[in-house]
Amino acid sequence: MRSSTRRVLVTQRFFDDASASLLARSGCEVAVCEPPPGKGDGDLDHDELVRLLDGASGWIVGHARVTRALLEALPNLLIVSRRGVGYERVDLEAARDLGRVVTIAAGGNDASVADHALGLMLAVARRFRESQALMETGKWSILLGADLYRKTVGVVGLGRIGRSLVQRLSGFETEVLVHTPRPDPALGGVSFVDLDDLLARSDYVSIHAPLTPETRFLIDARAIERMKPSAILVNTARGGLVQDADLLAALESGRLAGAGLDVFVSESDPAFLPVTKKLLALPGVVATPHAGASSREGLDRTNLIAAQSVIAVLDGGDPAPECVVADGRPGR
Repeated sequence: MRSSTRRVLVTQRFFDDASASLLARSGCEVAVCEPPPGKGDGDLDHDELVRLLDGASGWIVGHARVTRALLEALPNLLIVSRRGVGYERVDLEAARDLGRVVTIAAGGNDASVADHALGLMLAVARRFRESQALMETGKWSILLGADLYRKTVGVVGLGRIGRSLVQRLSGFETEVLVHTPRPDPALGGVSFVDLDDLLARSDYVSIHAPLTPETRFLIDARAIERMKPSAILVNTARGGLVQDADLLAALESGRLAGAGLDVFVSESDPAFLPVTKKLLALPGVVATPHAGASSREGLDRTNLIAAQSVIAVLDGGDPAPECVVADGRPGR
């Protein structure tokens, strides 16, 4: 018999009515705790999270740190459902040890982030920010930009978002180079190359790799030195894949033409906040606040997938296999 008091906490903005209704129809008591503007659930400390999650059996979470100590303090919490695809802030080993389930919203935001990456390429190359700034001062000067059409684009990482970007780039007749630890020979229209080759040949480099100890600062001063001075770097994946201090130095010196940035090291390391501020001030940088997945449609899709994962676990079943990143329940 399904309990009528199963409590599910949502600590994200823009949780839509349809997903909330789905949870309610499944016997869940839904509580939405929206962070204030400019803040996220990653800003909530351990004690505040324990207070909010007291008695909850499901949690739909954004960027909060899910630590062993937090899970131990919440014995009723059965599932941590990420409304997104990254899970580097979740202690998966602890979740398995303590019999919990951790899921991601696989497939929900691929299109949204790929669109965003493509938009950043065009915005930087065609100098949208600089042009509007001039117009606002009354100067309607024309700034020469660069095409994406028939250029070489390097895609670092070939997960769902990387594949979605590759699909979109075909319309620009680009040459696409891909660096990934798992090349897919069945994927046509691309060349699989090592990272140094990709960096040296690409007019645009777009990062779509997961953040792991091995990929941290994958793009650093050495990597940037391999790139064309006319190249544009785009990062919509994770802060920490790019060494932002090295990127800043390259942009300030003219070693690199521009950057489109949706993520920053300072999101997880406040010591980098001065670097972020300097990057934001550069005319050749177009930046967004980790908003690549935040289209209305993309959030509706990820909300739904996150809610479906919660319902499956609370019903004693299994979420979609592609969504499960840790399952510590006995026998699984």
